[in-house]
Amino acid sequence: MKMKLYKISFIMMLIVSLLMFIISLYFFMYDYSLMLEFQFYNFMTMKFSMLMLIDWMSCIFISFVLLISSMVVNYSMDYMMMDKSKDRFLILVLMFVFSMILLIISPNLMSILIGWDGLGFVSYCLVVYFQNIKSYSAGMMTILSNRIGDISLLFSIIFMMNYGSWNFMIYKMFYMDMNMFMVMIFVLIASITKSAQIPFSSWLPMAMAAPTPVSALVHSSTLVTAGVYLMIRFNYMFMNNMLMNLLLIISSLTMFMAGIGANYEYDLKKIIALSTLSQLSLMMVILSLGKYELAFFHLLVHALFKALMFLCAGVIIHNLMMIQDIRKMGSLINLMPLECSCLILSNMILCGMPFLSGFYSSDLILEMMMMMKINLLCMFLVIISTGLTVMYSVRLIYYLMIMDYQFYSFMNISKNVKNMSFSMMLMMVLSMFMGSMLMWLIFNFSDIVLLPFYLKNLVLFICLLGGFIGYLINKFNECIYKNKVMMMNNLYKIFMFNSMMWFLPHISVNLFIYKSMKMSKSYLKMIDLGWLEFYGSMGFYNNILNLVKKIQIYHINNYMIYMSMFYFWFMIIYIIFMFI
Repeated sequence: MKMKLYKISFIMMLIVSLLMFIISLYFFMYDYSLMLEFQFYNFMTMKFSMLMLIDWMSCIFISFVLLISSMVVNYSMDYMMMDKSKDRFLILVLMFVFSMILLIISPNLMSILIGWDGLGFVSYCLVVYFQNIKSYSAGMMTILSNRIGDISLLFSIIFMMNYGSWNFMIYKMFYMDMNMFMVMIFVLIASITKSAQIPFSSWLPMAMAAPTPVSALVHSSTLVTAGVYLMIRFNYMFMNNMLMNLLLIISSLTMFMAGIGANYEYDLKKIIALSTLSQLSLMMVILSLGKYELAFFHLLVHALFKALMFLCAGVIIHNLMMIQDIRKMGSLINLMPLECSCLILSNMILCGMPFLSGFYSSDLILEMMMMMKINLLCMFLVIISTGLTVMYSVRLIYYLMIMDYQFYSFMNISKNVKNMSFSMMLMMVLSMFMGSMLMWLIFNFSDIVLLPFYLKNLVLFICLLGGFIGYLINKFNECIYKNKVMMMNNLYKIFMFNSMMWFLPHISVNLFIYKSMKMSKSYLKMIDLGWLEFYGSMGFYNNILNLVKKIQIYHINNYMIYMSMFYFWFMIIYIIFMFI
């Protein structure tokens, strides 16, 4: 019965996805958009209403979200087969998809907040799905980091009350106003929080504690892309603004940090998560330069091949008895040829292999960036990060495919994975060809790329150089690992600094939580378990109780004395009367 619910959900989402894609083609062809408003009540001059904006951008994004969600649900029929809480998992996934759709179609900050909070809450429930200490810690880190963005969105709602409405798409003319400037600041904070830019990057790799199908959904088209999509919707407010320069610096630094961290990481899912962080930063870079359609194009393409990467990684982890350390893998191409071929293809798309989907988006982004007036340091960081992307992709393929297999005893290849294979094959075909199709659909080629020969081939050169350096570093690391050569102290510090994402998890946790927890412990010892034990409410109660007991004892003692004296004199008088 539970598997039937999975099949029904899969078929329904797939049908609606195709329908929304056809509607998006119609809207795009005729430049048509539809806005529906459902008003609830008025408060003074404020209208509380539910507003839905249906245009080509929202329709095609909903189509991609439902497509990836349907593949994830179909994939989960095999992946979650032995789980006892399959129904809870399906309900959480459907709630997650509904929250994302609500966010996509909302041009109103109040309705955006409902979908935004729904994403944060359901993501917490999915991260803590396995109910252990690691999942609980990751879930708390995820939801507390996202609460910062929720609070920023609440502040933006407060400042937009000055305009009498929360429909932000009608305020183009006010973007230089002070209140709108504050709205832009808070929307920017909310976006970089949800999309895990510096200094809020530490929660994204920790969210890998969720089941792998959830990771394929969360880190491709839903949770982490919500911040980018919000910035795309607010793009006209950020034109010619110094906030865009700040976003450019933050996103380029995040991309560089994620590229370095992925080259030092050994957890398979965290490597792909850091890859997601790097690609989100690339979208933010081109958003900060005003090319929102190009950012949306890369958002759609990235959703497809990143979902494929997570699905392939899930099959590998499932067959290796939940082992995620890539040092314990190797020669998997001989054991799982289909899954490894899909993973290699998704890595090639990520690296921007010519005439695959990633080439059409990432290469165009880098070429447009080199045409524009941009900070030289930021351009240098983005170009180097592109080489780092190829480095960790080659490193991942080397450890999984080329290196000798380490632990044969853990291999348990399941043959009954038809649903998994179907999802991966369909996502592979879409990831290969959807890039060129979307490029013909979205762009009218009014922006012509004119670059000299050395800049035109710079990206290709950097990619080839990054792949070659990555292969050499992997061979060197393998020699160190086999010969048991200990790293020097300085090299170990550099390794720790880069592998811990520039110590951002420690800064995020220890800087704010450790001091407050230490102060709370001192308060507990000195006040709660100290003075308040004697003079607080419990101490007051105990003192009153002791006083009442003493009074009772005093009265009882006095009563016994009076009664004994009374009986004594009574006996004397009785004896006297007897003798008289």
